Amino acid sequence: MRIFHSWVQARLTVCTMAALCAWSSTAQSADRPAKFAVASTQVQALGIQTAPLQVQVTQNQAESVRTPYPAQVVIPPTAEQVISSPVNGMISQLLVQTNDAVSKGAPLVRIASAEFGQQQLQLLQASTRASLAAQASQREQALFAEGLIAQRRVQEARATLMEAEAALTQAKAALRLMGMSTASIDKLIASGNPQDSLVLTAQQAGVVTDMAVKPGQRVDPTTALLHLAQTGTLWLEIQVPVAQSALWLPGTPLNVVGRSLTAQILSRSAMVESGSQMVTLRALVQGKTSLLRPGELLSVDLPTATSTAATKASTTGAWELPLSALAHDGKQAYVFVRTADGFEARAVQVAASAGQRVRIQGPVKAGEQVAVSGVVALKGAWINHKDAQ
Repeated sequence: MRIFHSWVQARLTVCTMAALCAWSSTAQSADRPAKFAVASTQVQALGIQTAPLQVQVTQNQAESVRTPYPAQVVIPPTAEQVISSPVNGMISQLLVQTNDAVSKGAPLVRIASAEFGQQQLQLLQASTRASLAAQASQREQALFAEGLIAQRRVQEARATLMEAEAALTQAKAALRLMGMSTASIDKLIASGNPQDSLVLTAQQAGVVTDMAVKPGQRVDPTTALLHLAQTGTLWLEIQVPVAQSALWLPGTPLNVVGRSLTAQILSRSAMVESGSQMVTLRALVQGKTSLLRPGELLSVDLPTATSTAATKASTTGAWELPLSALAHDGKQAYVFVRTADGFEARAVQVAASAGQRVRIQGPVKAGEQVAVSGVVALKGAWINHKDAQ
């Protein structure tokens, strides 16, 4: 019990001393005079530089204080296509190369395939049977109209025609799945001459990003031949700390560092990377996607504030300054404003900060010269001025 009382007394003593120190620091800050003299020669010798307060921050400009984060350029899944072999065969010719831009319908790969030839033969046979069935149906219908045959024969002829037409439709569909165009199928039926190889064409315009095969290589229906991407639409995947990820909602605009590009956040990942504790934000690049390349690593500037009512209120009377313009005395931030014979320390509140920029609120106005470098020396002069009195 004595040990417990001793521990309690010690804790009370520590808390009391801490409170007294904090009160003393606050009291000293309040007792210091706001204005203090600094000779012009000392300003130059100490490397103190000032800059005028220019334009007051408005709500539209409130997001100019931004934080850089790493990002990677990626292609949306809907804008990328894998061209795979639809048949067993051999690559006889590559008609494009990596980084080639192709239009819709452009030839990509030529494949020599016995399976393709067999499917064309089935199409010709189905077409012939369908043609004969149509002729037979017409003949039976004419004989029935003259009263020479029973109606049952007309019905049987129609059933045979429907079966033949279904088989023809299936044969056409099989060739279309192999990559043969409708025009080529119609030409094959009209000429009766099968093609010796299959030419795969682009289903959409894009850029060839990868070639996975070479001429002479044997392929099967599971083999990927090449990748085709539409680079007109690009995403940015941005890595941000999980603790800050909730600050940026879908629709938040951002800038790409070093590029005249903007993007807009689309979504936020629901998963956190266990190793880095980072969350991925996905943003849509707006215009000028030709300035970016898929897989490229870059930086983006994310605003430090959101568009909430509290944020709108915090921008009222706010000014943007370099971080070097701030001095701290305890928990209170100050800026030093140039006067006729020196400087004046003015207490301000920090509304937002990111990187080397900070947004403040306080008793300052446009045109006043604020120290932006040599602030440490000014703080020392301010403190020494009080001690010298």
